[in-house]
Amino acid sequence: MILLVDVGNTNIVLGIHDKDKYIAGWRISTDSKKTSDEYGIQVSQLFHQFGLDMKKVEGIIVSSVVPNIMHSLENMIKKCFNKEPIIVGPGIKTGINIKYDNPKEVGADRIVNAVAAFEIYKKPNIVIDFGTATTFCGITEKGDYLGGCIVPGIKISADALFERAAKLPRIELEIPETVICKNTIKSMQAGILFGYIGQVEYIVKKMKEEMKRKCKADPIVIATGGLANLIAKETDVIDIVNGDLTLEGLRIIYNKNKE
Repeated sequence: MILLVDVGNTNIVLGIHDKDKYIAGWRISTDSKKTSDEYGIQVSQLFHQFGLDMKKVEGIIVSSVVPNIMHSLENMIKKCFNKEPIIVGPGIKTGINIKYDNPKEVGADRIVNAVAAFEIYKKPNIVIDFGTATTFCGITEKGDYLGGCIVPGIKISADALFERAAKLPRIELEIPETVICKNTIKSMQAGILFGYIGQVEYIVKKMKEEMKRKCKADPIVIATGGLANLIAKETDVIDIVNGDLTLEGLRIIYNKNKE
């Protein structure tokens, strides 16, 4: 069994891969105040709940965009699994060429997604990860990571509206039936979500224009992250929704580096 760990700003996603399939997956809250022991108890309970033996974990790989949580997380892994985890970062074999001005600046999550998209789809692609922040990344058919852009996530946008406008409430993120709405909640939902869809469509359009000079074919658009399905239902610019893209990328990178 391999334990795959993706640490995001809001959630930590854990996956167990064994014999060419995923046998378990969990999502827990990211909390930099938790100790290694607290994380250990939480992970132990998850393994026990699914009837899994922690001693059968052969290897562990971690990607993280939250540096201040890594000390506790790495200590937990060493205590609970008696393993040294592979940490996605400089010096790790990925199989892609990062064309960023400073490759060390690229978030581990973006690298992992790019590796998965390149290895699985074998085509030029644009990866959109709808997380705490929404990231757009362009990858060529040769595996060149060209870069991309970062925008505030949908929930950040909704929370900012609630926090900065005194009379506006906190809302659920649901697509309303119309853009012209007759109450405040639906008006906010329409503005945030339809506005976000428009942003996605425009950024994808501009990225495709720029990637034409570097790719032999039109890039496919792959979406992942918690709100990928919500947005994909309302636009035709997204070709594929793959909720396991990050875990797949971690698995691929683990196999490249396990020796």
